[in-house]
Amino acid sequence: MYGEMMQYYGLVKDLDKADYFETEAFKSVLHSLEAAVMSGGIITLTGIVGVGKTRVIRHFQEGLKKNNQVVVAKSLATDKRRVNINTLYAALFADLPTPKDFKVPTQAEIRERKLQELIRKINKPIAFFIDGAHDLHWRTLIALKQLIETIEDAKGILTIIMVGHPKLGNDLNKPTMEEIGARAKLFSLDSWGQQKQKYIEWVLTHCSKPKTAVHDIVTPDAINLLAERLITPLQICHYLTLALIKGATTGTKPVDVEIVETILSPDLNTLEPKLARHGYNTTALCEHLNARRGEIKAYFNGQLPAARAEDFNKEIHKLGIL
Repeated sequence: MYGEMMQYYGLVKDLDKADYFETEAFKSVLHSLEAAVMSGGIITLTGIVGVGKTRVIRHFQEGLKKNNQVVVAKSLATDKRRVNINTLYAALFADLPTPKDFKVPTQAEIRERKLQELIRKINKPIAFFIDGAHDLHWRTLIALKQLIETIEDAKGILTIIMVGHPKLGNDLNKPTMEEIGARAKLFSLDSWGQQKQKYIEWVLTHCSKPKTAVHDIVTPDAINLLAERLITPLQICHYLTLALIKGATTGTKPVDVEIVETILSPDLNTLEPKLARHGYNTTALCEHLNARRGEIKAYFNGQLPAARAEDFNKEIHKLGIL
């Protein structure tokens, strides 16, 4: 039915394949990031699942590469829970300009000295990006500070940009993480607010045939409902696609409020998905609340004893989610 939906509404590409949409808030964050990168240190960029962190960072990286004033490096390892400082050293060396026959030393002392030698030759600030940093082990986070100091000893500038869920910022604010948290500059990509209606109209315009009127695809009231009930671009593209498929199936053009109501999940903004968007899945909650998986399940189902549930509520409230 997907292909029929695309044809029925005059769409030429998937909604999540639209170009970069930049809000004023995002512009402000990127401007601040650019200034922070030139001074070195640790930067954290946080945002809930689907808010657009990866797209913002890709856009930012492209700008840095175009200006050619900063060397851009990044970690590609996907399982950040297994990433250690050795993995990150390998990622950093991989993106720095090195001779063709260069091999990363396996002995730590020699590796660090080779890195310092390379930094002196490059003579440019380095921006090192780590996406999914909310899953990094605390020992790895501490070691990143030492990596920065190694490069500073060679008169170089290294900025480590850690990108992740709001859990990352909360973890770094813990007293036990003061060694790195107190040194980090924290930036946040907040929800889109009044920009959501504009985004829906923009994405429909950019994904449909030329001269197609947006309101011939989705009514203004349906757009307002989507903007009211949804939070992130990821949600918007997902549920808007579902609405268009349902509309094509029923022969409804444009998609109206009634169609949108049928595809929106009633559990969309309950506590469990809210916590997940902030980076607190069951595993993370077990660690944070010092609880068993069965207790977490009972908590979400309203079956946990009142006193224990109140303890959970207090701890979650501290995270800024309740």
